[in-house]
Amino acid sequence: MTMSDPVSDMLTRIRNALKANKSSVVVPASKHKKSILDVLVAEGYIRGYSEAEERKNISYFVVELKYSESKPAIMNIKRVSTPGRRVYVSVDDLKPHYNGLGVHIISTSKGVITDHAAKQMNIGGEHLCSIY
Repeated sequence: MTMSDPVSDMLTRIRNALKANKSSVVVPASKHKKSILDVLVAEGYIRGYSEAEERKNISYFVVELKYSESKPAIMNIKRVSTPGRRVYVSVDDLKPHYNGLGVHIISTSKGVITDHAAKQMNIGGEHLCSIY
């Protein structure tokens, strides 16, 4: 059975693991998910991740979740653009998320980056998700 929205599945797994106070969560691996996880690590929302191989040609990421004083670093994570409803943003449409405390993750021609980096590079793209 194929998954219709793998990125949404990864974000939901992370959200559910945070609500259950898990220290880590396992998600199926892909290059697109890896680039999103790289942004989450760079922004300090997760401690890190490692790639493991379950069987031949089947790999997954073990995502290490981050907590501060038993509160999760990610308060809310929301998928914006879906396979049935793509949402594209220009540089002018990028507004601060959660009074500047959160970030928008955007898929651009330069790769998956945050809204801050997109403004500096003066490029827009597909609005993948919002996090605070």
